[in-house]
Amino acid sequence: MSDAIETIRRTVAENDVVLFMKGTADLPQCGFSNQVVRILDHVGVEYVDVNVLADDDIRQGVKEFTSWPTIPQLYVKGEFVGGCDIVREMFQTGELKALFADKGVAVSA
Repeated sequence: MSDAIETIRRTVAENDVVLFMKGTADLPQCGFSNQVVRILDHVGVEYVDVNVLADDDIRQGVKEFTSWPTIPQLYVKGEFVGGCDIVREMFQTGELKALFADKGVAVSA
């Protein structure tokens, strides 16, 4: 499991926006992951998607990494933002765009 945690740590550190999700951005495998993908695509931010269904160690490791029990999980500039409900609420209030701006992450929308 420590290899998985190190992989997660490195992925989050090396990419501005990372979404740990069930499935891929092109083919989400759960409704919650799909909602976050649609929000990120709508905002127009580039992100790395990590399919937790492809690696059970990553799936369990990301939950330990944040002490957050559910997937999807969104990270911006190395910082855990939250899951579907939090991302959706931040999107609706404008906080998500503000977060990207504050962190210097380009958005096209």
